[in-house]
Amino acid sequence: MTERSTPPPAPVSALDLVAAVVDPGTWRCWDEPVPLAADDPAYRADLLAARERTGLDESVVTGEGRVRGRRVAVVACEFRFLGGSIGVAAGERLVRAVERATAERLPLLAAPASGGTRMQEGTIAFLQMVKVTAAITDHKAAGLPYLVHLRHPTTGGVLASWGSLGHLTAAEPGALIGFLGPRVHEALYGEEFPPGVQVAENLLANGLVDAVLPAGLLAEATARALSVLCADDAGSTTAGVPAPAQAALAEAPSAEESIRRSRRPDRPGVREFLRVTAADVTPLSGTGAGERDPGLLLALARVGGTPCVVLGHDRGTRDGTPVDGAPARGQALGPAGLRAARRGMRIAAELDLPLLTIVDTAGAALSREAEEGGLAGEIARCLADLVALPAPTVCLLLGQGAGGAALALLPADRVVAARHAWLSPLPPEGASAILYRTTERAHEVAERQGVRSADLLAKGIVDRIVEEEGDFLSTLGRVIGAEMAALRASDRRERRAARRARYRRLGGPDRAQ
Repeated sequence: MTERSTPPPAPVSALDLVAAVVDPGTWRCWDEPVPLAADDPAYRADLLAARERTGLDESVVTGEGRVRGRRVAVVACEFRFLGGSIGVAAGERLVRAVERATAERLPLLAAPASGGTRMQEGTIAFLQMVKVTAAITDHKAAGLPYLVHLRHPTTGGVLASWGSLGHLTAAEPGALIGFLGPRVHEALYGEEFPPGVQVAENLLANGLVDAVLPAGLLAEATARALSVLCADDAGSTTAGVPAPAQAALAEAPSAEESIRRSRRPDRPGVREFLRVTAADVTPLSGTGAGERDPGLLLALARVGGTPCVVLGHDRGTRDGTPVDGAPARGQALGPAGLRAARRGMRIAAELDLPLLTIVDTAGAALSREAEEGGLAGEIARCLADLVALPAPTVCLLLGQGAGGAALALLPADRVVAARHAWLSPLPPEGASAILYRTTERAHEVAERQGVRSADLLAKGIVDRIVEEEGDFLSTLGRVIGAEMAALRASDRRERRAARRARYRRLGGPDRAQ
């Protein structure tokens, strides 16, 4: 829970929000005039006053503009118009805007600031949330990005429908965001709602939003995210470039040597890999559904020039320097991290983006919480999602690959391994304890199990090895980018069939043991 240290921000008007996001001179309003249709005199008076106060005819503004040169559809609430509430006319305006964005294949940015359903219109207004949700669902099903910026305040049916369906969701600093507003809670239950819960920063800490951003930074963040989410082959620096052939390999090190090197505290992890190889990185926070695991890094990025969704085991920084969002060194991956990984898989599938998984883990979390949280089931569901994913998939074995936490991110169209990466059913010490009731024979067991990258290449588990010499991470980035670009250019059905066949034949009579 986050204690509120500053008062909530003053609501930003819809048109001010639009002006902050779209390029100057590019805004085109889509709104058709709404007649003043209210039988109740008091409600009619409220509508007239709201129109006079805001200069608008309803609580939502819709249209299109360019964000850093890219066409984007925008829908935004005007909180000064009856608390940004959604009635029949506002709901219809929203749906028409979403449908138009879908028809014109535009990414959609929603910026709600609303108390929810317009109480003066009752149940029919309440049901507008269903049709808006249906329109958003169709937009996403068409493979189009949907971004959300939750403004102060956003509550009720708006948050419980189109405010919570974004591929990415940001929130305004200090914004009040919650299902039931504090005033209603106090009226119904006779007590104040606990402070610091319905606050943007607390939602970020709990994996409900991906970022806390003021309106002034929204254009930059939107452009960066869309440079990945809307990228086509023409925007990739590796488009049309075949994946490089496997370079000549040095003599394979022993399993003991590779395991020792993979465990060095100064070995680069996923964060160093992205810092060297990636551009336009947009971190995502948790599952989007109230869980966050620092052992899993999820982001949008361009790796080696190719746009993709990245998810990987996060061992923290090499020197142990605290970084916002980074885990403690050696953080084990739990079920919440795997659910966050599956969120990344869904985004890749919905937007047909390559998925890059990065394996570097000493093993999954071993705890009561992990068991009760469904760790084994989440590993199974990750495997099921990956083998069936329609998007291109590449796995990078970057370091340690111990147990189910490694297996959960492994299945892919192509698997690239760093020279000293390895893969094993358990940490070698655990396997030794099972076989010999001692950990002292761990390296002997590892050698026999064939955990080295060279062994994995020989068995068809890995497709290529990258030597760890020179500018190792940059080389990895180029290789990964080219692999993803080549897969993206391939036929989807053929690619999925090849992925299934790859794992079907492992250990079969036609594969060397």
